[in-house]
Formats: sequence, structure tokens, C-alpha cells
Amino acid sequence: MSWKWEYAFGAEEAARTAPTSFLTEVESKADELVRAAEAFHVHGQAHDGVDPKGGDIIVPGGMFTYQVVVRSERLYVVQITYLGF
Repeated sequence: MSWKWEYAFGAEEAARTAPTSFLTEVESKADELVRAAEAFHVHGQAHDGVDPKGGDIIVPGGMFTYQVVVRSERLYVVQITYLGF
């Protein structure tokens, strides 16, 4: 398995109505976070500890909230908020 990111919960629904330029920013930052998680947790599937705390990331146009699940080698975007700025 290799590290990936995906939308979870209502974020996938919200992504359907958000502008493409905003989603491009979210996806770019999510890709960055996946690369960092992959480098930090080299043996993700063997992880037996607590998952790291997620966070909020501000991007042009709004923000998104994410959570890392190390054992699944996934970064989940759990909420996106388009503010239009």
C-alpha cells in the first residue's frame, strides 16, 4: 500500500460544488501533506501507536481540515470550507 489522500464524510459532497481553483489549492496542499506523512512514517502499516493530530490548513479561497491515519497510510480531508477570499 502506498500513501494517498481522499475526501471523507461531507467533504466529498462539498467538493462537488466548490470552485475548481479552490479545489486545486486543496488538492495541491493535500499532496504535500501526504508526501510529508510518507517520509515521516516510513513503515506506516506497522504503526501501532496513536495517530497524529490532524489540523486545519488555510489555502487561497478558504481552508480544509485533515486527519492522518498512519496504519491505513491515508490522509483524509474531512471538511472543506470555501470562503471566496
